[in-house]
Amino acid sequence: MIFILILIYCTSLGTGFEMKSIFCSISDSCDCDFKADIKGLEWDLYKNLYGQHMAQDIVSEAVVNFLQNENPDRSLVLSFHGASGTGKSLVSSMMGRHIYETAMGSPYIHQFVPTLHFTSADRVQQYRSDLKRWVEGNLTACARSIFIFDEMEKMPPGVIDVLEPHLGTFHVLFQTNYRKAIYIFISTIGQEVINKVALESRQAGRDREDILPKELEDSIADAVYNNKNSGFYHSRIITEKLITRFVPFLPLLRRHVERCAQRELCQRGECQRADVASSVGGAMTYTPNDRQYFSSTGCKLVPAKVNLFL
Repeated sequence: MIFILILIYCTSLGTGFEMKSIFCSISDSCDCDFKADIKGLEWDLYKNLYGQHMAQDIVSEAVVNFLQNENPDRSLVLSFHGASGTGKSLVSSMMGRHIYETAMGSPYIHQFVPTLHFTSADRVQQYRSDLKRWVEGNLTACARSIFIFDEMEKMPPGVIDVLEPHLGTFHVLFQTNYRKAIYIFISTIGQEVINKVALESRQAGRDREDILPKELEDSIADAVYNNKNSGFYHSRIITEKLITRFVPFLPLLRRHVERCAQRELCQRGECQRADVASSVGGAMTYTPNDRQYFSSTGCKLVPAKVNLFL
């Protein structure tokens, strides 16, 4: 009754903004922390994600369309694929930062890592039960929760399928609209397919920016479905097409590595040290051996290399 009276009082004050401000001053609802900065996300992807035109375009479009829809027909489910150090975790952090401002510090962003949460292939049924309870509990608290599943190549097969009902078009489960949630899966499986297309394009003299998602998405889906080490091995999430978009991350060239190094230097107040960025680029290992096109570790080792040359 008191809450209703407060809402009536808020209504008498005028604007919806004033109502929300007063409501949020007395509530811990996640709607109060939900501050989607779509333009900020698009700019961050453009400015700080290097060599990944497909990821930039797919993530921008998918997130914009999803967040602008007040009543989505299903959750947003993105699956990031590519070699280590190509920007998959970076993009997931960007999404969190521009949706809840505090990124991974938000109580509404939940990250699962198989080597920490799902360590034994002999405990699949227990993990399924635990994961179902964790996800449903958090969605009951906040329908706009974000769930990030890292290292899907280490997830015991069968665990993730417990989420199938949450990813489809079910409208309400346990009095909560589960269709407003975002799921991000991160995996290195599929990198062989992605790297092969990138190499063939390079050898054919084709610009990497001309590579289209449709050239890779079906092959990535097949790779994660048929790989016995994949958390999506023979998963109904794949066969029922519950992944909104597969997002390929291309292997990085030396110029991309040097841009990563330059960004790292600027974060340390050393923007003028272009010599260090160049040295970092030259110190990386590149593949294939006879061509030396792509960084074998992407930008993952950049901070350590900057320490070495600075």
